[in-house]
Amino acid sequence: MAEILQFPRRAAGKAVTAANTVLTEPLRHWPAHSVDDYGRDPHLVQALSPLAHLRWNVSVGGTQHLPVKGGALLVCNTRRWALSNIFAAWALSEATDRPVRFVGRPDFVPIGPMLRRIGGLLARPDEVLGALRNHELVLVSCAMSNHSRHAGEVDHSLIGAAVVAGVPVFPVATMSSAMSRTARAEVGPQVRPRRKRKGPLAEVELAEQVQHHVQRMLDGFGGLQTGVAPLDWLAEG
Repeated sequence: MAEILQFPRRAAGKAVTAANTVLTEPLRHWPAHSVDDYGRDPHLVQALSPLAHLRWNVSVGGTQHLPVKGGALLVCNTRRWALSNIFAAWALSEATDRPVRFVGRPDFVPIGPMLRRIGGLLARPDEVLGALRNHELVLVSCAMSNHSRHAGEVDHSLIGAAVVAGVPVFPVATMSSAMSRTARAEVGPQVRPRRKRKGPLAEVELAEQVQHHVQRMLDGFGGLQTGVAPLDWLAEG
């Protein structure tokens, strides 16, 4: 006749608890839900921050203009190959302690998904509108320029997303050096429409105003071209 062996319940319970501890301990430090609703991984951004500091030493100003809560559209100039939207979004995120998402990631692998993990959005009005309605800070770029002191045209369809969402729009002047780590991102006061319009001209006129404000900020940066603090921007690209 077979004999049934019974183990003490308390001992068995301790053994199960010990086994669970061994299995779950390595997973305890892995962040749960590390990716937000738009694909940004703050833990990855934090891990890459030392590498960003090695490439750019960004001087940030004007963050007092930005809202503490709520969505806003930021528009910056960008020089070819300067990655202005990326370093400006990263620096402003650190300065404001709020995620700043940049627009312009490609929609193909592997670059697209990688940029999405650090805050990139597609350059589509519907994607920008969704983020703004979700109270996010979104940074879009002017048309790419070959000169760091020139603000290109602003895509009025992306400005239209801010008009529809009813959020403020802020100019951001950026400058960086191709020969050093020196970079700058300056946020200007909110750009307010000259007149209230309900038609498509509202976004077109506001886009032109934003471009004008960014250009005016760039002209006021000083540096080698104006004789103000020439050594600060001697290696300007």
